[in-house]
Amino acid sequence: MANIYAVILAAGQGTRMKSKLYKVLHPVCGKPMVEHVIDQISGLHTEQIVTIVGHGAEKVKAQLQDRSAYALQEEQLGTAHAVVQAESMLGGKEGITLVVCGDTPLIQTSTMEALVKHHEETDAKATILTAHAEKPDGYGRIIRGEDGSVSRIVEHKDASETERAVKEINTGTYCFDNKSLFDALKNVSNENVQGEYYLPDVIEILKAAGETISAYQTDSFDETLGVNDRVALSEAERLMRARINERHMRAGVTIVDPQNTYIGPDVSIGSDTIVHPGTMLSGHTTIGEDCTIGPNSEIQHCEVGNQTVIRQSAAFDSRIGSNVNIGPFAHIRPQSTLADEVKIGNFVEVKKAVFGKGSKASHLSYIGDAEVGSDVNIGCGTITVNYDGKNKFLTTIEDGAFIGCNSNLVAPVTVKKGAYVAAGSTITDEVPEESMAIARARQVNKENYVQKIFPKND
Repeated sequence: MANIYAVILAAGQGTRMKSKLYKVLHPVCGKPMVEHVIDQISGLHTEQIVTIVGHGAEKVKAQLQDRSAYALQEEQLGTAHAVVQAESMLGGKEGITLVVCGDTPLIQTSTMEALVKHHEETDAKATILTAHAEKPDGYGRIIRGEDGSVSRIVEHKDASETERAVKEINTGTYCFDNKSLFDALKNVSNENVQGEYYLPDVIEILKAAGETISAYQTDSFDETLGVNDRVALSEAERLMRARINERHMRAGVTIVDPQNTYIGPDVSIGSDTIVHPGTMLSGHTTIGEDCTIGPNSEIQHCEVGNQTVIRQSAAFDSRIGSNVNIGPFAHIRPQSTLADEVKIGNFVEVKKAVFGKGSKASHLSYIGDAEVGSDVNIGCGTITVNYDGKNKFLTTIEDGAFIGCNSNLVAPVTVKKGAYVAAGSTITDEVPEESMAIARARQVNKENYVQKIFPKND
């Protein structure tokens, strides 16, 4: 196979999005559109990827980083003009250049592989990826000759009524012989309604020179969807979500209600895990086998072990072990680590804390900036008082300790191994091993006090 290069067109502002965010950075299932495109192109093992940037160039570079080289299109004068900007990096090289729009997040590696294969098999200088569209408005049309060969591509705005009736559309993805592409680009003019330099004009130039022009029609129109406004963005989101959910279900995951389950493209889920409705799994999240997730749980950038249950809760940037039970209505904040068999119950918030094996905080507690050992029981209403208004401090609770309900542990403080803290205590000093700490006012009962304040009338 010849060397493959790729050019991603990502310089347009996207005015129809009506957004301050640069168009190709709008997310689909949590990932920017242009990143979906580069993920799929990367599966082709290309020699080089060049992304054409314009508006929001620095933000695109920050997102893709070193996964691509970049060429700046300072003034947006059309798709042909955009590709010309890559000439300093690709011009003169032997091989095939794939041109893909950065706002087509649904295109897949397999489709691009088939396009390249067809290009090579037909010995073409240019091959167009086409699709059948029942509603082709807005798309360029593929005009074929009597023998079925590609005659030309006409943009919707420049098409006649007869040409607009054609339903085979140009998807905006192409394969070119690299040298032929950059030679032909020198002859592209802007004599059209928009006054722009259109990349499809390269097809006519090559055809006029007697070169072979081919077309490969994909079976999936959905895959070629270009996102130009918020309506198309929502459609791309729906299609991508369905694709992702189907992949997980076919791999042995039960998704109770796929239409109301939101899973990101980089999420991994083990077999026999059940995902209930209203659940959102995003980022580089890994869920083990035999888990129960949801309903109505949000998990982002987390590692979750096997046989863990997370119900109606949120977890972010944390490690959660196996046989852990979380929720309902718990909040696991970033940099937390929950070992196996931990229980975090209803209305418990954990932040930057480590819980050892078998420890429990069953309800209504805040455990922040803490190291909790194994087999610790934290009673209802316990708070690690970690913040003095300026600095954060560490609370250490060693193995086997028992923290009574409604306790305040004022950090920095340590409760040693096997110690007890009596309910209602405010602990400011270290509690020794196997000790009982009581830090509360002694109870005083004033008999008949209520009658003195509120005497009964005879």
